[in-house]
Formats: sequence, C-alpha cells, structure tokens
Amino acid sequence: MLERHFKTNQPNRKWVTDVTEFKVNDQKLYLSPILDLFNGEVVSYNLSRHPNFKQITDMLEGAFQKLPNKVDNLILHSDQGWQYQMKSYQNLLKAKGITQSMSRKATCLDNAVAENFFGLLKTELFYLEKFDSIDQLEKAIIDYIDYYNNRRIKLKLNGLSPVQYRIQTVGAA
Repeated sequence: MLERHFKTNQPNRKWVTDVTEFKVNDQKLYLSPILDLFNGEVVSYNLSRHPNFKQITDMLEGAFQKLPNKVDNLILHSDQGWQYQMKSYQNLLKAKGITQSMSRKATCLDNAVAENFFGLLKTELFYLEKFDSIDQLEKAIIDYIDYYNNRRIKLKLNGLSPVQYRIQTVGAA
C-alpha cells in the first residue's frame, strides 16, 4: 500500500493524485486533486466537465504556486492513467524537480490514499444528497474540500484537521 511505503513526516515530500467522475442527470463532472501524504490535505484540485489534459495542468499549476521555484525530494504518485503517461505531464514535473511515481498496472491499492479520499467525498457528500445540476454539485464539492481541509478532524492527526495539523506541526508555511 502506497501510504505505508511513502509515509512522510514533512509536508510537500509525497503527493498523490487521481481523477474521479461524478454523474448528475446526463452530465458529468471530473475531480482531479493532489493530496499530501503528510496530513491528507488537498493541496490543489480542478473540477472539469471533460476529462482533458488542461484539467491536469491547471491542477498542477495550482499546486506549484504553493512550492518554491525548484523542489527537492518531492514525489508525485498516480495511477497509470493516460494523462500521467503524457510527455507534457512528465516534463512539467521534471521542470519543477518533482519525481514521478506510478502504480503498478491494474493495482488500485497502490493509490489507496487518493481512492480513499474519493470514497469519503462520495460517502459524506455525493451519495447523501440529490443534486439537480452539475453546477450545484460543483459548488458542493468546493465547499466539501474546504471543510475537509480546514474543519474535518482526523484521529491520526491528533484530532485536528489537515490544515490545523500542518500549521501546528510545521508552521503556516
């Protein structure tokens, strides 16, 4: 399991990413987040009506804004999705000094942290409410990620939210 092998005691050392799909009526919404294995915080995310490469680059750019110009020892793990196999994606990571890691083929447990986050989001939000539109779902997901990062406590983080834990552990940076 990735979390066991890549556990870290510092933020911005090991990240995971993936894409999940939501369907409301006959419309789809795709969520692509980056989570930090240090505290489970959603570092950056993008919501898109289409699964395209721009969604991934926008998510990466949002994450890069939270990092210095060049980083050392940051690993970004994903499954073997088409977007993560693109040279453009690999070049974006390389330019920032980020090491790419990918799951073994057909082994979803290798990306268990991202899959677990999707499971929580769907269980705690998507399956509990009837959404009439993609716009309504999009707003709810934005609100949920804010809640997840800032107010949803985790026992393994000493009863703190991911952001509270990061601030308490390493400061506001």
